[in-house]
Order: sequence, then C-alpha cells, then structure tokens
Amino acid sequence: MEVVHTVIAIVLVIGLIIWLKVDPVISLVIACLYLGLASGVGMTGTVEAITGGFGSIMAKVGLLIGFGVLIGALLHSLGTFRKLVRLLLRVVGPGRLPYALAGAMSTVFPSIYVDVQVVLAAPIARSSAPFVGKNGLGLAHLSGAIGVGIFAGYVFVIPGLAAVSIAGLLDVPLGTWLLYGIVLGPVTALVSTWLFGLLVRRGYWKPATDEEPTTGDDPLVDVDPGTVGSGPSEDAAKPDVDVPLGISLLPILVPLVMIAYGAFADLAGRSNAFVEFIGNANVALFVGLLGAYVLVIASTGRDGAAQALSSGFRTTGEILLVTGVGGSLGAVIDASGMGDTLAGLFSAGSGAAVLTSILLAWMVAAILHLAIGSVSVAAIAAAGIIAPVLGSIDVAPIAVGLAIASGSMFALTVNSNFFWMFKTLLGLTTRGALKSMTMVTSIASLVSLPLVVGIALVV
Repeated sequence: MEVVHTVIAIVLVIGLIIWLKVDPVISLVIACLYLGLASGVGMTGTVEAITGGFGSIMAKVGLLIGFGVLIGALLHSLGTFRKLVRLLLRVVGPGRLPYALAGAMSTVFPSIYVDVQVVLAAPIARSSAPFVGKNGLGLAHLSGAIGVGIFAGYVFVIPGLAAVSIAGLLDVPLGTWLLYGIVLGPVTALVSTWLFGLLVRRGYWKPATDEEPTTGDDPLVDVDPGTVGSGPSEDAAKPDVDVPLGISLLPILVPLVMIAYGAFADLAGRSNAFVEFIGNANVALFVGLLGAYVLVIASTGRDGAAQALSSGFRTTGEILLVTGVGGSLGAVIDASGMGDTLAGLFSAGSGAAVLTSILLAWMVAAILHLAIGSVSVAAIAAAGIIAPVLGSIDVAPIAVGLAIASGSMFALTVNSNFFWMFKTLLGLTTRGALKSMTMVTSIASLVSLPLVVGIALVV
C-alpha cells in the first residue's frame, strides 16, 4: 500500500500546485502529512520525519544556498553580469554571441537566480538579434541560447540552486559535483545551442507567428549592440560602478577554485585538515560572500550593500523552505517503507541495470517537471523520492543526481512562471516561446542524458 499512498501524495502535490494554485511549500507539507498518516508512520512519527528531513537537508545546503543567493545579489548590484555580457559581445562579435551567451550563462551566471538572469540577458539578445541573423533568425537563436544556458547552469553547475539542492539531498560532495557539472553544463548548453541553431536555419522559426510585432520604440532594446538595453531590472538605469570586471568576478571564481582544489587534493591523496577546511563549500562560498560584500561597500557604500543584501534575503527564504520540505518528503517516504520498493526498481548489478536506474531517475524528474512546471521543485522532489534508496543500489550518487538534474529541465512550458517572463522579455508569441524555450530545454535534457549514462558506467 505504500506505493499507492506515495503515488497519491505525488499526485496531490501536482494537483495542489497546478489546479488549486497552492504554494509549493504548503503543497509539499500537505503531501508529507498525508503520506505519513496514511502509510502508518503515525502522528508523532510523521512530524518527526518532516522536521528531521527538513533539518537534515538544511544542515547540508542551507548556508550554501543562502551564501550563493547573497553573492549573486551583491554582484548584480555592481552591474557585474551586464558588464560580462558587453565584454562577450565585444570579444566574440554578434555571429558567435549565441555560443558565448550559452557558455557564460552556464558557468558564471548560475550564482544568480534564473529570473534575474533572463532580465539581464533579454535586452542584449533583442538589441543584437539583427546582427546575429536576418529575418528574425537572430532572435530565435539567441533566445534558445539564453534558455539553455540558464537552465544547464542552474541544474548542473555549482552554485546553481538546483545543483546544490540535488547534491545536498543525495549527499554528494559539492567538490565531486563541481568536477562533473562544470564540464557537463557548458557542453550541454553549447551542443544544444548548435542543434537548435540548425533547426532555426532549416525553416523551423517563423518570425510572423513566433515573434510579437515591434513598434521600433522598445524600452528593452538599445540600438547599439555593444550595450545592454534598459530592461526592467531595478538597477538597469544606474551606471555601472567603477569596479573592473575581473575584480568583480572574483567572488564567484575564488570559491570555485577553493572547492575544486579541495576535490583534486582529495582525489590525489594529498588532502589534510587545512585543505579540507579551505575546500569546504561553506567556507569557500562565505569567502566569496565576504569579497562581494567588501566590493559593494567600497563601490556604493554601506547603504548600497544593505539594499542588495535585503533583495537577496527576500529570495533566500522561499528557496530554503522549498528545499527543506523537499527533504521532508524524502524522509517521510523513507519512514513509510517505500524505500524498499524503490530499491527494487533501482537495483543495479550490471551495465544494463545501471542504464535502467539512470533512465528511471531521469523519468521521475522529467514527469514531475512536466506536471509541476518548476525545475527546482521537480529536482528537489525527485531527489527526495530517490534519496532513501541510494544506499542500496550500485549506481554512484553523482550519476543519479546528474540524471535527476538532466530530467528536471525537460520541456519547460506554459505551467512555469519563467516561461511567461521569458516570452514577454524577449518579445515572443506563446507559440514562439514554445518553439524556443520548450524545445531547447527538451533538446538539452536529451543531449545530457547519454552523457550522464556514460558517467554512470565509469564512476
């Protein structure tokens, strides 16, 4: 019966979020309560599982998520990411801009939230589109590059919030995740951008039906493709503060170097207490946060730093709660006895079974994303469902986590708030957004899946 109750709990989450428009946090807690009580965990046991699961995941990723969001908010206030986009356009030129944007957004931009990323990138895409391709093809290619770059980074690359959450729920060391994700994310983004570009050039895109008509007086677009348009970002109208781009990127780059150094030292058998300390992800991101804080104070004053932090704190609370109750769901599933059933499905004793386990993890995440519409909620829920059985199967947790990440970005569509923001900011029709965002995230999910299978077979 635990299988039936687990299915009902998942359907309950989906129904509450989609049809009744209930907040994901409340929906997940209701599902936890139902599953615990219906499967015989008991009143006290259910509450203990919910709080224990929440506390366990927060101990693993709570500080990481908080530090990562705050770093992004501080650097956003410096104009760091707008400067980076300008530099890319100046260095690579308009023709290679789709690949430059996809690469940058999947490696550097994951430190900020996805909504902010599209606000920053949309103006440069719209202003540069005529120089990238004629007859609307430039906007199509750039839209796809932005979409896949944002979500490949979000799910695969530390400190992308979905990546951090999955790693925490599956107890995958962030250093290990970084070693695989920093390659898988950009490769997925670049290959998917190239494949989507082939579609666009072969008549897939129809500007007359896929793009909204423009009046030529668009506040999002600058005439000069070497500058970024004044989008709806709060600080878009403010001039960039005088901080060199290389300096302002250090709060992102230094933590990544620290985490990677710790991971490589461990693999080489040369780790010690000091290396473990500086390679700890919490310490590394706190160093990055301190650096970003000092830069903002020196550039805009304490009031500017306080305003940026306040913006970051508003975002952090929601993310922490959703991540925490995702851990609660996993704990209740474990307490219900569903773990043994899932272990049977995910058992792996040969190469074929490894493939089956990876495909199952991918499918769970993909189905949840199609149903719920949120990449992060789908990733967290899928990781929470699968986490209880990891100890009983022979597939490396990093491979399962990457499979969940891959599946969770499959076919981002109309039930996602991001979809509508993407459509509006890039000036696309609903059909155009489906042909760009939904298509390119589907391509990316399918492109990354065989790469994840390859990782699973060798780790």
